[in-house]
Amino acid sequence: MLLLNLTSSTSFQISRPIINRSLRLYSSSNPDLGRKSSSVQKLNEKPKKQKALNLQPPKGMRDFPPPLLRQRTYLFSQFRRTSLSHSFSEYDAPVLESEELYTRKAGEEVTEQLYCFEDKGGRRVSLRPEMTPSLARMIMSTKPALPLKYFSLPQCFRYERMTRGRRREHYQWNCDIWGIKGIEAEVELINMIVTFFESVGLSENDVGIKVNSRGIVKDLLEGLGVREEVFAETCVLIDKLEKVPVEALKKDLEELGINENQITSILDTLVHKDISKISEIIGPDSAAVQEITQLFSICETLGIEKYLEFDASVIRGLSYYTGIVFEAFDREGNLRAIAGGGRYDKLLESFGGESIPAVGFGFGDAVIVELLKDKGLLPDFDKGSVDFCVFSIDSGGTSSAMKLGNELRTKGFSVDVVLEEKKMKWAFKHADRIGAERVVIVGGEEGERGEVKVKNMESGEQETVELKGVGEWAEKIIGE
Repeated sequence: MLLLNLTSSTSFQISRPIINRSLRLYSSSNPDLGRKSSSVQKLNEKPKKQKALNLQPPKGMRDFPPPLLRQRTYLFSQFRRTSLSHSFSEYDAPVLESEELYTRKAGEEVTEQLYCFEDKGGRRVSLRPEMTPSLARMIMSTKPALPLKYFSLPQCFRYERMTRGRRREHYQWNCDIWGIKGIEAEVELINMIVTFFESVGLSENDVGIKVNSRGIVKDLLEGLGVREEVFAETCVLIDKLEKVPVEALKKDLEELGINENQITSILDTLVHKDISKISEIIGPDSAAVQEITQLFSICETLGIEKYLEFDASVIRGLSYYTGIVFEAFDREGNLRAIAGGGRYDKLLESFGGESIPAVGFGFGDAVIVELLKDKGLLPDFDKGSVDFCVFSIDSGGTSSAMKLGNELRTKGFSVDVVLEEKKMKWAFKHADRIGAERVVIVGGEEGERGEVKVKNMESGEQETVELKGVGEWAEKIIGE
């Protein structure tokens, strides 16, 4: 024991264990003992309030809580079903690529929209803004047998101005055919887009597909005396004319050697929606005119020509397109392009390889969702889809419910087991919230008889089923 003299007349005893290195008792002979250590002071201080965390994702990005993820899964399932029905094979590639993959072609808008940085190894890298360059790199690397038909569902990133249906991140259905020179490849892709539209309830009254050819633009520019070496850059600028006034691009066009009279002639020609008018301007012997005519003829044979319209103003902004180009759009004109694509036979040349005939399209997830919402064609994704919700009304009976849940799962059913002891009212509300078709009640009087009670959540009907035969009963009743 330790005796401390606190005053001249008072003393008391304390046990030695309460004295530690962090605490000094006051003594008149040693005033320093009255000071508190820094650790004790920190314990007594009130914790500083943390700055509130911004709970929103980065601007232009999205969270996918269960309802939105169910919506995305539904959309992806339609994309995949369409692709597989046309015998396309799925592939994927890194979301992070070498920046050079996108900057080898200067002058494109996409090069100004990259999410790019230098990694810790000093390499310039970028989140992919599109999938086609990755596919081209992969084909050069793996050298697969041709022809091939590939599809993918990549997430892409572009730092661009946001509007309805346009974010800085989106998923995109990409379909590409390599190794086929003929116009049949373009028709196959257009047919796929139509197949998808009809699978989600859209018709030719809701959507259409504008078709043109870079070849027509090339013939036009050659006829006006525009140099061939500036063709790709000119197409990129012409594509912007729908979004910005010609005066804003006049300087850029003049730098390419295109004068005001030539610009006027180009604009006057590109307003035409009739291929016969274009044929009169650049001549009926134009290979591009003949190609477009053939495309419409094949589409008529397939019964999808009602979706198509010729539009000489459709150019597409990517410089690597070389032939037919197309864009899907909504008839009411409320949204930006739903999908777009075209032929890009010379893309591999820009990567130092040999050219291979290729054509493809990209179909974003954002615009089509907005359109389906407008048309009332999106299913309800607020609730999930669960075959059975199983819960026990007996105290300590959760393990029995879990065992029955496993038995139903082995039969191929989706089952949610209530893992806590809850009242029956709560369990039914829970089952409704998760979208369960039936509730299986374990225990009680039925449990003593070796039975369970099953309630149909839609009709409200209830029935009693022998516990040992629940799996077989479920297969029979769900199969009906």
